[in-house]
Amino acid sequence: MKSKLFVIMQSVFLGWGLLVLVPSVNPTSAGKPSNPPSSSASLHTPPATKLSAATRKPLAVWECTSSWYGDDFDGQPTANGETYDMYAATAAHPTLPLGSIVRVVNTRNHRSEVVRINDRGPYIEGRELDVSYEVARRLGFDQHGLAKVRLELLEVPTRPRTTERAD
Repeated sequence: MKSKLFVIMQSVFLGWGLLVLVPSVNPTSAGKPSNPPSSSASLHTPPATKLSAATRKPLAVWECTSSWYGDDFDGQPTANGETYDMYAATAAHPTLPLGSIVRVVNTRNHRSEVVRINDRGPYIEGRELDVSYEVARRLGFDQHGLAKVRLELLEVPTRPRTTERAD
């Protein structure tokens, strides 16, 4: 029990550290079109607004249907090689680059969570996002299983620069 609590606390602190240390706008993708969502989602660019220090301007915003996954996958490897933790602020998306940061907003109750994409899925037609159990619980749809959500793409990870060999 103590080790599980330690892992949960460690995940929370690492998540907060990631949010604090990540720049508010990804300079390599600013002004460039982002990776568009699947054709079933409606994409629009949000209007420019003055931002407070606690918020980030999304690179793209769209609505989709989200589900959650939990106990059956807890401890299994994810697409980026991490071990899935059903209590972490993570999600699976079929096309967004692994490591992308998105804000997920439940359109019914307006609760929101910032998550990191670390897995691929869902693999059920009509769904575009699978969040961890904990994210679904915080957004208030863990009992329903599905929710209409607004995704706000906050950051796309940068690719490491390739070095050319000098001949």
